[in-house]
Amino acid sequence: MSFDQLFPHWTTLQPRTRQVLLEKAQLRQAEKGLMIHGGQRDCTGLLLVKRGQLRAFMLSQEGREVTLYRLLERDICLFSASCMIHSLQINLLVEAAEDSEYYLIPTPVYQELAEADPVLNRLSTEIMGDRFSEVMWLMEQILWNSMDRRLADLLLEERALGGQDDLSLTHEALARHLGTHREVVTRLLQYFQKEGLVSLSRGRIHIVAPEALEALARE
Repeated sequence: MSFDQLFPHWTTLQPRTRQVLLEKAQLRQAEKGLMIHGGQRDCTGLLLVKRGQLRAFMLSQEGREVTLYRLLERDICLFSASCMIHSLQINLLVEAAEDSEYYLIPTPVYQELAEADPVLNRLSTEIMGDRFSEVMWLMEQILWNSMDRRLADLLLEERALGGQDDLSLTHEALARHLGTHREVVTRLLQYFQKEGLVSLSRGRIHIVAPEALEALARE
């Protein structure tokens, strides 16, 4: 899809806004694992996913990661341009979770357009609000939900994204998503296997009982 087909509320934007966005949109490719936005030291710009999947995460001082949200086709990330909001301090990183293509609008370009176009300004507020809601939901999960429920929920999310019960995931990758140690994930997966929820093999997890996993996640 082209940029104008992916960008939300395209026809309601001012003509100049549409023209400049089309002129300045940079189509980029990223192999799985490539870092796209490196936190507060970067002010990358708006990211609009064309295909693939990007992962937004935070990194603790001890080097542990926790996934905040994922960006799929048509999704937009504005926290990667958070420097245009001077009071907003968020050390968020973005990497390609799989081979991906995305459009990049440099921060100065997007900031100028958002200040001049009320529709784009409102859209920016909506996008920021949606992402904050996702982050707050995650914080609630971390504070109030046990790790087994969070892992069950993550496995179901991966199942929905991939559209199949066989997941090509390592224990280390799951630990990075959850912000915990690999050993914790291994112990929980072994418990899930014992209970007949999943079956494990090297680098793969097969979901045996999705309904039971759903019940655990919503317990």
